[in-house]
Amino acid sequence: AVVSTQSTGGSAIAKIVASNTARHPAVFQSQVRMWVFEEEVQGQKLSEIINTTHENVKYLPGIQLPTNVLAVPDVVESVTDSDILVWVLPHQFVKRICHQIKSCVKPGAVSLSCIKGLQDSSELALISTLIHQELGTECSVLMGANIANEVAKEEFSEATIGCNDPGMCGTYQSLFNSPYFKTTTVQDSETVELCGALKNIVAVAAGFVDGMGMGGNTKAAIIRLGMKEMISFSKLYCPSSQESTFFESCGVADLITTCYGGRNRKVSEAFVRTGKTLDELEAEMLGGQKLQGPMTAKEVFNVLENRGITKSYPLFRSVYEICYEGRPPKSLFDNLAS
Repeated sequence: AVVSTQSTGGSAIAKIVASNTARHPAVFQSQVRMWVFEEEVQGQKLSEIINTTHENVKYLPGIQLPTNVLAVPDVVESVTDSDILVWVLPHQFVKRICHQIKSCVKPGAVSLSCIKGLQDSSELALISTLIHQELGTECSVLMGANIANEVAKEEFSEATIGCNDPGMCGTYQSLFNSPYFKTTTVQDSETVELCGALKNIVAVAAGFVDGMGMGGNTKAAIIRLGMKEMISFSKLYCPSSQESTFFESCGVADLITTCYGGRNRKVSEAFVRTGKTLDELEAEMLGGQKLQGPMTAKEVFNVLENRGITKSYPLFRSVYEICYEGRPPKSLFDNLAS
């Protein structure tokens, strides 16, 4: 089952998964149930449109989904009897969904999270840990330089699967790897997940740079300094982090693509140029999807403040202050230069 609300990413992942379940009938059942938060589009229920036209006309228009994708508006029904739950939804909704489905999750089921965020807590709390604690399922992760629209168009991209269970690595490779979506599996799940969350903070800073009309030198500096803080933060809270993981798709590649494309950069640029609030821009520009970078910056700042080490992370601190404390975007450079 793909637990996805109505996201573009959920449909793109369902497309990959359904193609691979059909390709490997000895390993997987063919049908992939995709939970769709029900809404009406031109007088029709979105789930009915997807199941009859095999297209998510609102969030992934123009892309044909495999016929073995079944859109299900009831989240409990979508996960019942499923062996693998693939999570693709804004991280702030995970706990509520876990509570809704907890009683019907199949014993022995496993989860894989594509969610790029952290729990809002004074201490580090990974989404995969939340899913494991709430449902009792082992939870691996998939992250990488894979903007959903490009993946759905089958433009070549990569992803990193973080899986600490050697027995599941091959299964996940079969479920996700394809000619246009190359996956690599590493047994460093926590670092993979941290990269997926932290790069969104750096992308917000990159959007501020674009909004101020600055060029390639400045953005390159933001990417380098952001990567440095990502590595430092990851090693601080996960001492077993492997240096090599930061050079997989989940690390440097995802950071680069998110700082040049993706909604966090786009909305943050508009934040500087228009003077509108992030909430206003999210509603105007994202068509119902959620902005992850500012919220992750807040969650990381809470962790750093609790440890008294905010000054050691000037880029992360600056993004939080600009988003939530009204500091001007140019203050980013005051902190970075000090």
